[in-house]
Amino acid sequence: MTGTAAHVLSAGRTRLRDAGLPDPATDARRLLAFVMGVPGARLTLHLQDPLTADAVQRFEAAIEARLRRQPVAQIVGGRQFWGRWFNVTPDVLDPRPETETLIAAALEKPALRILDLGTGSGCILLTLLAEWPDATGCALEASPAALAVARSNAEALSLTQRATFQLGDWTRPGWAGALEGPFDLIVSNPPYVTHSEMADLEADVLDWEPHMALSPGGDGLDAYRAIIPALRGLLTPTGRVLLEIGPTQGAQVSDLAAAGGLENVQLLPDLDSRDRVVLAHNFAK
Repeated sequence: MTGTAAHVLSAGRTRLRDAGLPDPATDARRLLAFVMGVPGARLTLHLQDPLTADAVQRFEAAIEARLRRQPVAQIVGGRQFWGRWFNVTPDVLDPRPETETLIAAALEKPALRILDLGTGSGCILLTLLAEWPDATGCALEASPAALAVARSNAEALSLTQRATFQLGDWTRPGWAGALEGPFDLIVSNPPYVTHSEMADLEADVLDWEPHMALSPGGDGLDAYRAIIPALRGLLTPTGRVLLEIGPTQGAQVSDLAAAGGLENVQLLPDLDSRDRVVLAHNFAK
């Protein structure tokens, strides 16, 4: 591949298309914008620019990585989520657009103290802290490597003074006792892919994203079974909880929330009208 950015982009797009990638045009544009160091929205303005040999080589390497099904976010080192850039590595889930459903619901009622269970990249907690300048938050994460990514994102967003990061695992007894509550808002995007669904995941996910963040095994509900019984003790009397779920798990997770003593349980859909978030409240008695 040589020549102008437009020529190189076309060649890269063709290679991705011929390999059966689902969105070759978007992927090629994101990779070329990264290599050229320009915002993706402005790439069109630079398509007639000649590329250096080094830039062409780096774009070819990025295309090769994508052909191995490495996610674009990992290749370029991050992704936009709710209008902000978050670092992404193979140690964390790639922030997904459907998770913004949880953000939108959370922002409907301000909170001063937030707990994020299984923070991963930190995209949920840090987005809320950035939107609420008076809020503070705690991020719990079982993976030290993921916690390091979350800390790096907090530093990049100048949020380290309002965020704490705690190594912890809800599969271990007494995990909630180590947290200094109560919290006005508890959020989580826990692993929920079932054991049988794992084999059907795209290679981009199955081969490159951390399995512990994708699936607890079995029916995919173990994280909710561990988290929900502790929520009332961690929430303020009028606190809220928002849990991301798989699109077929709404009824089951709602039942677990109600059985756990939470009230006014609601199911919230994503932009594709699929069940995506369980919202519940902890009302004072």
